[in-house]
Amino acid sequence: MRINRFFQVSGLVAAILMVTGCKKEASRSTGWEYNNPKNGGFEKPQFEDQQTGPGLVFVEGGTFTMGSTQDDVMFDWNNSPRRVTVSSFYMDETEVRNLDYLEYLYWLSRVYSTDYPGVYRKALPDTLVWRQKLAYNEPMLEYYLRHPAYRNYPVVGVSWLQANDYCAWRTDRVNEMLLVKRGILSLDPDQKNENNFNTEAYLAGQYEGLPDKQLPDLNPNGTGTRKVKMEDGILLPKYRLPTEAEWEYAALGLIGNTLYERVVERKNYPWNGNYVRTDESRYYGSFMDNFKRGKGDYMGVAGNLNDGADFPAACGSYFPNDYGLYNMAGNVSEWVLDVYRPLNSYDVADLRPFRGNVFKTPVRDAEGFLSEKDSLGHMKFRDVTTAEAVNRKNYRQADNINYLDGDYASSIDNSVWKDAPKDSSATDLMYTYGKSSLISDHARVYKGGSWKDQAFYMSPGTRRYLDETDASDAIGFRCAMTRVGGSIAGR
Repeated sequence: MRINRFFQVSGLVAAILMVTGCKKEASRSTGWEYNNPKNGGFEKPQFEDQQTGPGLVFVEGGTFTMGSTQDDVMFDWNNSPRRVTVSSFYMDETEVRNLDYLEYLYWLSRVYSTDYPGVYRKALPDTLVWRQKLAYNEPMLEYYLRHPAYRNYPVVGVSWLQANDYCAWRTDRVNEMLLVKRGILSLDPDQKNENNFNTEAYLAGQYEGLPDKQLPDLNPNGTGTRKVKMEDGILLPKYRLPTEAEWEYAALGLIGNTLYERVVERKNYPWNGNYVRTDESRYYGSFMDNFKRGKGDYMGVAGNLNDGADFPAACGSYFPNDYGLYNMAGNVSEWVLDVYRPLNSYDVADLRPFRGNVFKTPVRDAEGFLSEKDSLGHMKFRDVTTAEAVNRKNYRQADNINYLDGDYASSIDNSVWKDAPKDSSATDLMYTYGKSSLISDHARVYKGGSWKDQAFYMSPGTRRYLDETDASDAIGFRCAMTRVGGSIAGR
């Protein structure tokens, strides 16, 4: 059984409140002692390793061959194999469940509904995705999201934008509970509107909450106590959608196929072999995940059902892969972070590949101070301007979605770049939605097969796209989190 270290207590406070007389660690640069108010109080909090957030599984990164592992029967030619490296990260053990999303909706309603009811309505899944012109799916529309019989099933009808909003909300709730568990904040069930815990607002000093036991401030010019800072290592990084490379790497689970850096067998699916049934003696012949076996066959014949699920199955059903992740092949397809391009295999980086960067910076006032948080309690951000990036060598503008792929900067005709609109990152040269292509800057990748797909799409290398505002009865999502520090757990 996986041990959750989320609330493991570190020795942070003990390190700060060192016993008088004990020899304290000194700086290798200056020789001045850390954590000593007499020396000015520069603190070096004790930190051992990143905690594993609720619901997450550690995925050790590495090099792998990303892309197709079987014949491209759809003739998309959009996933040519290439060698890339993915850093270690964390990923949800299962898809986000209806119960998880209902908790999110409840919180939004409790905090915002009186003055900002639109926030709750904006987050509601599109339950109408279940309707089919020639099928009776009204019961799914009425019951799937809210009936307790489906509470552990993957939420669907959620757009890419809604999934990102959920990730941001989850980050704040997890970090708030971390501070409560450590006695730094007291529970505050009366949070309303802008007075709700937001990680960025808290770090910026724009959220007070109900302080309990603040950390001691060793700065002799301070007030004696202080809030938690990023340097303390208490707050976790953001929950987010996984990148396409992370999702595919995690789905393959090659850690179970590797011997001294040699991948013994390249997988077609998240499990070994080329078949969709298990050869394990106790479960011999059982389907490895939930998918459509053929036209009109969604779950098999009564008395001998194959995957046993006509629509999505409960999260955690079937067999996990070698990382301990469930349903990375079927059940529901899943949103990932990337913008879709058919040639991503040729025009993305080979370390942490990702297309979709739009670089932002906090909004500041005329004196350079951070602007006040907005009416929902969130800090304000804006795109980096060309003027701010003019002397940079690693990027020149905020929006890099189309870098080297149809934007003005990628044109070999200098006159096109010279005549381009100021601050332009448009895809007018290649991706003009509805004119030259069905792909736009808002087309997002989703990965994996679903309950309504045949076996081909269960290969982690397959990729499809949908507009970020659209939703489907076969697309859900799971969250990921960046690992900070070393790639090997505990180091």
